[in-house]
Amino acid sequence: MDWRICSIGTLPTNPLWNESCPLRTGHTTSTIIKSDGAIILVDPSLPPQMQNARLQERWGITLDEVTHVFLTSFDIERRRTLTGLQHACWYMSELEIQSASEMMGDEMQRADGDAELTQLLESQHELLTSFSCPQDKPFPQVDLFPLPGFTTGSCGLLLPTARYTILICGDTVATREHVQQGSVLSSAQNIDLAQESFKECLEIADIIVPGRDNVILNFTR
Repeated sequence: MDWRICSIGTLPTNPLWNESCPLRTGHTTSTIIKSDGAIILVDPSLPPQMQNARLQERWGITLDEVTHVFLTSFDIERRRTLTGLQHACWYMSELEIQSASEMMGDEMQRADGDAELTQLLESQHELLTSFSCPQDKPFPQVDLFPLPGFTTGSCGLLLPTARYTILICGDTVATREHVQQGSVLSSAQNIDLAQESFKECLEIADIIVPGRDNVILNFTR
């Protein structure tokens, strides 16, 4: 197993930088994992052409070579590349698929009579049906790591090695400043659960791949 960052994400508004309104286009940190012949792209957030360029820069590979996609949550900002990854297997945690489906069902009921919104929700639900639930250990040295709170079924990936434990956290851990201040995103669906998952990340990981920043060495360990 080997891994590296593909592209570094950012928040549209970072309140820990004293920002109060969107100043940039938000996108998430994307990670590449190679394991037993599989090439997994985690949270592919950029438009396909841009993501393809980052893959070539970081590891000399292209989108066509990606075999699997894993989303830490169904957040729209972490799936912009999917139109260029139709050939790959798409994975997301079972709980996230289930909870996202239920949420869209509720929104469809509330959108009764709004044809444009209904059409949008139906297309999102169709996209959701393209995802499969991976096993708890989908690849060698790659384990699912549930992190509920940011969304109901948020799930990271744990990469245990002989020397270090690497944890891809999604937006459960957003940036270096969030680690330093011990805080989670205010947009989390359940702040209390997100805070518990945040603490668990710091307890287990030597190296943290956050949702909106570069790799962080866990200074609390």
